[in-house]
Amino acid sequence: MTAASVSLDLDNVWSYLKTHGDPEWEGRPSYLDTAVPRILDLFGEQGITTTIFVVGADAVREDGAKAVAEFASAGHEIGNHSFEHEPWLHRYPRARLEEELARTEDAIVAAGAPRPVGFRGPGYSVSPELVGLLVARGYHYDASTLPTWIGPLARAYHFRSARLTAAQRAERRDLFGSSAEGLRPVHPYRWDVPGAPSGLLELPVTTMPLARVPIHGSYLVQLHQLSPRLARAHLALALRLCRLRGVEPSMLLHPTDLLDGRDAPQLAFFPGMAVPAREKVAVVGRALRAMRRHFDLVGTGEHARRLQSAGVHRSRAAAGAGPRGRQ
Repeated sequence: MTAASVSLDLDNVWSYLKTHGDPEWEGRPSYLDTAVPRILDLFGEQGITTTIFVVGADAVREDGAKAVAEFASAGHEIGNHSFEHEPWLHRYPRARLEEELARTEDAIVAAGAPRPVGFRGPGYSVSPELVGLLVARGYHYDASTLPTWIGPLARAYHFRSARLTAAQRAERRDLFGSSAEGLRPVHPYRWDVPGAPSGLLELPVTTMPLARVPIHGSYLVQLHQLSPRLARAHLALALRLCRLRGVEPSMLLHPTDLLDGRDAPQLAFFPGMAVPAREKVAVVGRALRAMRRHFDLVGTGEHARRLQSAGVHRSRAAAGAGPRGRQ
């Protein structure tokens, strides 16, 4: 059976508040004690092992280190999701990027998991310097790109409720990317990296082939809030197009896909938090079962390994190619 993958970005309350411009982020509020058991239960009921992309600033804390250990003990791969989870990471100079990678690697290992070999940038951020560093540090794959045209719409929605200074708005001016992100490949491909003949495997977060609209968990929850029937039809069409177009889908989830406003009252501004957690768990569970009917569902690390073994013959791209890669 053709492979597909599922991963979860273990973003925390503070990281959303930080991007939103809320100074309460500095207290590093957390929902991990609530979210992690729910995530483990969901994957356990589905009988799947996945990849959990972990933020280093959480992994050095007691609740974050405990989460890393519990996920690793359950057989889930632990990936690197940067240390400070700043979606403008693609603007960092090389030295700061290396610090972000190294500090998170150290925190993950100290928490009891193997050194990560997969990376996902916060806010789908990527740059030539980042890709080169991932190769130099021995990473097997990157999973940072989201090939969709809706970035400007998501940014406008975010800015409408965010409390940002002029400087912060400038810093975030390309948050979620431009509409040109929709031109990126939806199939896995390799970055061309100078001095590295094999480049670096990129495993994009899958969007609907042709239409290039998202299908990840948070998007499905928002559609469910509008119409449960629409959410089911949207995913069914996306998976059918994936099969027809030969796309091995990679599904992205977040803790907020399983939590509601009672679990994280600070995130009332976040889309979908009015949907009861029980409904969200059901939506995500149905999506995973739908994928399992047609694909062998694994984590992104295992998906990357299979792609490496089979050989990725899709188009290659210069490291950092695309609107944000030139920053």
